[in-house]
Amino acid sequence: MDPQVPDQAGSDRRARRNVAFLVAAQAILGSQMPMNFVVAGLAGQQLAPNPCLATLPISLIVFGSMTTAPWLSPFMQRHGRRAGFMVGAGGGMLGGLVAALGLWLGNFWIFAAGGYLTGIYMSAQGFYRFAATDTASDAYRPKAISYVMAGGLVSAIIGPQVVSYLTSGTPDATPMRFFPVYVAAMLVNVAGIFLFFGLDIPKPVPPAHDAPRGRSVRELLSDPTIAVAVICAAVSYALMNLVMTSTPLAVVGCGFAVADASNIVTGHVLAMFVPSFFTGHLIARFGAEKIMGVGLFILAVGGVIALEGVDLMNFYGSLVMLGIGWNFGFIGATSLLASAHAPHERGRMQGLNDLIVFGAVTAASLASGGLMNCSGGSPVDGWNAVNIAMAPFITLAGGALVWLTLQKRLVR
Repeated sequence: MDPQVPDQAGSDRRARRNVAFLVAAQAILGSQMPMNFVVAGLAGQQLAPNPCLATLPISLIVFGSMTTAPWLSPFMQRHGRRAGFMVGAGGGMLGGLVAALGLWLGNFWIFAAGGYLTGIYMSAQGFYRFAATDTASDAYRPKAISYVMAGGLVSAIIGPQVVSYLTSGTPDATPMRFFPVYVAAMLVNVAGIFLFFGLDIPKPVPPAHDAPRGRSVRELLSDPTIAVAVICAAVSYALMNLVMTSTPLAVVGCGFAVADASNIVTGHVLAMFVPSFFTGHLIARFGAEKIMGVGLFILAVGGVIALEGVDLMNFYGSLVMLGIGWNFGFIGATSLLASAHAPHERGRMQGLNDLIVFGAVTAASLASGGLMNCSGGSPVDGWNAVNIAMAPFITLAGGALVWLTLQKRLVR
């Protein structure tokens, strides 16, 4: 049997083993992402020469992910998933080191450069969900994606609580209070890198000279299913990042503590990943398009809750809805995309998808700081501007989804 063809009759034993290691990697290494998202904007606000640049370190994490995806995906196509994931962990370790150095020196630009290196890890983490499908059967594929995403449940608990533990009770009000957080991020990468030795995903076989080369980038993006999957993934992820990036700034700006911001982010990240235990089953039963539509609706509900007020319960409710909406929209789009391209198009399509998705997320992250700190005269005005900005993009993605549904009905 071809080692790259999933064992449909063997109960996906190899796929399940790989998923177990990927879930552990998502849980352990993934905890550095909520750690970064809680503190990077707060530290940036204190270090930045201009308050509008406060979220630039977070934007550079996403920008690093965007610029890494186009070369990391072909790298894994040639050298295998294990090598690519180790490169990602190395990037995360260097990112923590450089960010800690920036805090030590009080240098905003060095601190921001650490964010870019952390983006290399973020890009690699994005491929965990695709790696889960490499040895999975068609029937197990949506569940494999969902289970790996569910690994973020543990990271949702670990990351923000590490921040709370390392920053609470410290009298130091300077950015150096966040220094231990970045040391912890370095150690997370060192501990997690050994998990990748357990993966059993064969390296892709180099294509023969007469093998099909697959569709060009233009042809891939002209496929209605691929186009809509990419649009919905980009909108779901970008809007989640737009709001989450500003959340610590809004919470602290409205008079609450850093610990409150950490707890809200914990609730948000839990909401991002808890549904993953059943999202794959819902996709298998109702179809990816319907689940994506529900996700977009829930994102809109989150925006409405945020606009209703700035009490802690509004922050919690909005961020929980944001997490659930992201889960349905992003996992649904990933599942739809995985079914819309051939195996020999995998490296090109997955790299292209993450380039577009994280390009949109980078733009959203940059806009988040500007909207939050430079719209109106108060944190409340900035927070409202962030949430109002969601509306046109939810409309765009919803319209694209309706168009795809109509296209499929016409084909039938």
